[in-house]
Amino acid sequence: MASSVSSLAGRVAIVTGSSRGIGRAIAIHLAELGAKIVINYTTRSTEADQVAAEINSSAGTVPQPIAVVFLADISEPSQIKSLFDAAEKAFNSPVHILVNSAGILNPNYPTIANTPIEEFDRIFKVNTRGSFLCCKEAAKRLKRGGGGRIILLTSSLTEALIPGQGAYTASKAAVEAMVKILAKELKGLGITANCVSPGPVATEMFFDGKSEETVMNIIERSPFGRLGETKDIASVVGFLASDGGFKLQFSGDTRISNILLCINNAKTTKKQKWKSS
Repeated sequence: MASSVSSLAGRVAIVTGSSRGIGRAIAIHLAELGAKIVINYTTRSTEADQVAAEINSSAGTVPQPIAVVFLADISEPSQIKSLFDAAEKAFNSPVHILVNSAGILNPNYPTIANTPIEEFDRIFKVNTRGSFLCCKEAAKRLKRGGGGRIILLTSSLTEALIPGQGAYTASKAAVEAMVKILAKELKGLGITANCVSPGPVATEMFFDGKSEETVMNIIERSPFGRLGETKDIASVVGFLASDGGFKLQFSGDTRISNILLCINNAKTTKKQKWKSS
């Protein structure tokens, strides 16, 4: 399989929420870079199996599959542990890369005043607690000494602050703060921690609950006159997962905001702390 950034051959990657959407694209792209992939899902087993089949088919003739599927709810500690156990057993190797792309939102987009407490808790359980548990396990179990990568997907909404997205935005903002702290805590271990904050991307989750008029208004505000594509995000994650991604760090944490706009404007809007660690 061709490598366009840096070979990830011999490295094992867990990609949560990778049965569809951005997570699916990330899993496929990391496999193209040579990584062995654990495809994680919660409810969509058929789609997860299809992703694994596509990756394994593209790999050609190999001694064993380079992609396996594992069911796990990332908001449950025991299931996160089992996910890492399964990855290590499947490939007889420690995990090198953890990408958390699992996430949910309320497609009714209620205001904060109209957001049920149960809905707030549901969103935070998956988006924030799930990210915390992924980070907690990864910090203990990723391969140390180089090549360890923790990459979490957040959202450009943490800067856009759009009404109707209160619980979702807050859940992702908490993740961004956590990643910045984690990066400092991992100093000297050869493990980096980053978050990628996509803008509007054409996925099932994005379209859910939005009218055609709303979608068109979003497209009109884009410099390229289109929505982002899942491959746009996958390419950035692939870079951060690579050895080139390690060279990008100074204090270890990098926030790359609104990926579509970064691409369209031929520049990044990343925030870095310009000091050595």
